[in-house]
Amino acid sequence: MRKAFINLSSLLIVVLIISPVMLDAQDLSLPTPMTSGGKPLMDALSERQSSRSFSDRELSLQQLSDLLWAAWGINRPADGKRTAPSSNNRQEMDVYVTLKSGLYLYDANVNMLKQIHDRDIRALTGTQEFPATAPVNLVYVADLTKRGLKEGQTITDADLLSSWANTGFMAQNVYLYCASAGLSTVIRAMVPRQDLAAAMMLKPMQVIILAQTIGYGVK
Repeated sequence: MRKAFINLSSLLIVVLIISPVMLDAQDLSLPTPMTSGGKPLMDALSERQSSRSFSDRELSLQQLSDLLWAAWGINRPADGKRTAPSSNNRQEMDVYVTLKSGLYLYDANVNMLKQIHDRDIRALTGTQEFPATAPVNLVYVADLTKRGLKEGQTITDADLLSSWANTGFMAQNVYLYCASAGLSTVIRAMVPRQDLAAAMMLKPMQVIILAQTIGYGVK
C-alpha cells in the first residue's frame, strides 16, 4: 500500500510539473526570423502584385516567422520599435493569424503565435471563396485602448485614421516579403467584420481594419 501511495504521489508531482506546459501546448514558438538576404528591394518592388489564386500548401514555421517579422516584428530591440511605422509609437495594431489549426495572436516580443482557439475560421476572414482554403489569413486589428479610448466611447472615423494608415504600411511589408519569397498575397477590405469579430472574441475597442491572404500561388 505504501509503495502504491508513493507511486501515486510521484505521478501527481509529474503532472503538476508538466501541466503549465500542457496548458500552452497549442501555442506555436516560431524560429528566429531571417532578417537578411532575399531579393533586392527594387526587384521586390518590380514583382509586387496581388493574387487571388492560392494552393492549400501550408507555409513552414520559418516562413511564418519571416512573414510576421516583416509585417510587424521588432527591428530595434533596444526600444521595442517595429518594422512598420506607428503613429506616435502607440503600437495599437495587433496581427491575428488564422490557420487551419486555429486562431493565433502574433506576439513579437517572444516571437510566438499564441493560440486564441483551435477553430478554423479562415472562411470568416473574407466574403470571397479563396480565404477559406488559403493557408494563411492575417487579420489586422486596432486596439483603440492603446490610443487612449475608453470602453463605451463612440469610435469615429478620425479615431481610426492612423490605424488604417498603419495597416497599409504593414500590408505593404507583407507584399514585399511575398515578392521576395515567391509567395502570393492580396489585401482585402471585403470582410464580414461583425461575424469575424465575434469568432475572434474581440472586445468592443478592438476594431478589424483589413485582412490579408498569403500562400503559394496556383501554377
